[in-house]
Amino acid sequence: MKKFIVIGNPIEHSLSPLLHNYWIKKNNIDAIYDKQKLNEDELEQYILQIKEKKISGINVTVPFKKAIIPFLDELSIEAESTQSVNTIYLRNNKVMGHNTDIFGFEMSIQKSKYNLKDKEVLILGAGGVVPSIIFALNKMKISKIKISNRTKDKAENLKTIFKNIEIIEWGEAPNFDMIINATSLGLKKEDKIDLDLSSTSKNKFFYDVIYNPIETNFLKIGKSLGNITLNGKSMFIYQALSAFNIWHGLKPDVDENIIKLLDQ
Repeated sequence: MKKFIVIGNPIEHSLSPLLHNYWIKKNNIDAIYDKQKLNEDELEQYILQIKEKKISGINVTVPFKKAIIPFLDELSIEAESTQSVNTIYLRNNKVMGHNTDIFGFEMSIQKSKYNLKDKEVLILGAGGVVPSIIFALNKMKISKIKISNRTKDKAENLKTIFKNIEIIEWGEAPNFDMIINATSLGLKKEDKIDLDLSSTSKNKFFYDVIYNPIETNFLKIGKSLGNITLNGKSMFIYQALSAFNIWHGLKPDVDENIIKLLDQ
């Protein structure tokens, strides 16, 4: 039986095992998918388990998407361009790091039918999935990307990869067409983002990469102000679909059962 795992810290909220094990069972694959909370000093031993073929694939979540890179043999173009890895596997006896978050975000926007061309986007946060979102937004030909992060240095570091982004102070709310919460603020029900959005005009697009809980306080505020809201569930599903395809060589179905499964 093949073994797959998602690693992160925290990891309790992850629905990856639920989704992957559903697809594994549906496609009669002899495998199991689990989750593991790790500290950074334990990353290397998990990569060794890929090399030794004890683990067939690893998904990586916060806060290890960049920290895992030194232990890998090769990176895909997407992972290299974003310096962010969320999917790991063995290819030709080399440990490969890939980024399926880009595909996941692109597909979630496609499914929402929202046209981002020439729009201004404000991203809250600078870690984890943010490089993938910026990469995808640039492909979608947006007009401007603004980044706001509690630690400004971390946002400035992104400019070494993406020259076209604009850094703004945390707490400021400049003009935007779409605002994305890419921080971990919202994983806990009491979490609130320290940002006054009360003067935001209607019909903006509020997007939260968090998918569990289904509606964060950030999205509740967006909805109460008359805006479009979307959580990260679709992004989560499609990044997982891409990883599943890499590992198992097939594209699983995304149907109503998947949506119901993740809404439990």
